[in-house]
Amino acid sequence: MVENDPHFDKLEETQKRGQATEALLKSEFVLRDIPVLIPEYDNEPYDFVVEIADDFYKIQAKTAYDSPTEGTVMFETVSTRTRSDGYERSGYEGKIDFFAVHNPVLDEYYLVSIEDAATGKMEIRYIEPKNNQRKGINWHEDYLLDTVLANLHPS
Repeated sequence: MVENDPHFDKLEETQKRGQATEALLKSEFVLRDIPVLIPEYDNEPYDFVVEIADDFYKIQAKTAYDSPTEGTVMFETVSTRTRSDGYERSGYEGKIDFFAVHNPVLDEYYLVSIEDAATGKMEIRYIEPKNNQRKGINWHEDYLLDTVLANLHPS
């Protein structure tokens, strides 16, 4: 079994985990010499924008967590806001280009296009399933940050 990042384990509040994830993801783009632009206000449906090869992409940062399915992590593909009458959930279709995802279980970073993202939650598999299923699986190596960036901007 893979151990979770001990730093994330200490951050019990969801908001703090989200802030840490966003900071880590921004730094991963900066380390790759990719400009990161931050919206002036906090009410945009995206967390930041990156510029890659003269194109701009709206990014929503997400934290992956252990899934009940062995060998996978998952992340939410909807926004959840607290309201006086409960919760409001809304999708990101037409509002963002990519989910940038930090997986603290493996200390990996993913970039998932909005077109590839599942509705509600998305599972990413990092261990072969016991039943040897191959179809319909979102393999972590297909979404690794460097893999997707190489496809966006082939050198």
